[in-house]
Amino acid sequence: MLRNREVQLYLITMILVGVVASVAAALFFTISSAILVLATTMLLIASSVVFTRWRYKEIEKLSGYLRQISNGNYEMDVRDNHEGELSILKSDIYKVTLMLSEQRSYLEQDKVKLTNAISDISHQLKTPLTSMMVMADLLSDKKLDESKRAEFTQNIRVQLERIEWLVSSLLKLSKIDAGTVSFKKDDVSVRGLIERAVQPVLIPMDIREQALVVEGDESVTFTGDNHWTAEALINILKNCVEHTPVGGNIFISFSENPLFTEIRVKDEGHGIPKEDLPYIFRRFYKGKNAGEDSVGIGLAMAYSIITSQQGDIEVRSEQGKGTEFHIKFYNKART
Repeated sequence: MLRNREVQLYLITMILVGVVASVAAALFFTISSAILVLATTMLLIASSVVFTRWRYKEIEKLSGYLRQISNGNYEMDVRDNHEGELSILKSDIYKVTLMLSEQRSYLEQDKVKLTNAISDISHQLKTPLTSMMVMADLLSDKKLDESKRAEFTQNIRVQLERIEWLVSSLLKLSKIDAGTVSFKKDDVSVRGLIERAVQPVLIPMDIREQALVVEGDESVTFTGDNHWTAEALINILKNCVEHTPVGGNIFISFSENPLFTEIRVKDEGHGIPKEDLPYIFRRFYKGKNAGEDSVGIGLAMAYSIITSQQGDIEVRSEQGKGTEFHIKFYNKART
């Protein structure tokens, strides 16, 4: 402590003040007064040294505490629950420690999620790639029948389209997760949104002889992003088309009230098992009734898009009675 320049200057100043005061007391008063002033000054200096030494020890403890934090130890509690600036500083450091601990926990969770995502993506890509490699080897056989050659070529094309869709979907999801997507806040006509979303599924519905029933007032609107919301609705409709039997119906209805605008999409499929419902929007999750070509990413993307716009989506399903998706966009962002 005494090697500290600020402390040295402080002690020198105090001693000079004491000497000057003692000399002045000797000149203008008596020797006894000078001795009393000098003794009082020395006591004050000694008290200041003791107090300063104590504060330096407390600061040294805080320094050691910060070093332990930098080494990853977030379990120490430095608070003393007293009054004063030093206690306030300890409390603030503890708050920062808690914040750093939470951030570290989030980072660890993100690492686990990233590892799991990479593992899931690798698994999803491995199956079509392996299939294409086998068929490519078979195509190299010059004696292969032309009908088989055409079949393998078509299968490779289908697998490539599947990989292209998967990669495109993952890129969109990664942009949403990273917060780099800027969602617009336009007045969106729900009728126009539905007309845009059903276009990609009209052919699959026609092949399966499915009918689409749309009900709702033309004037219903909400504030959101038309393009991205259509992307979410397309994925929900694809799921409904996949699970609705041949000749079945898909129902879309929409309405609004002073609180929110709601879009409901219902199919006539087999329904989702009760144990699968809590996980239906989880990325890469495939329920018991999922198709063989299902990747488990469409509904996860729809969920991310809708919730990123302060909306809600929930699913209601009963075995043998179909599945119904409820999408809500609130008129004012919730706090």
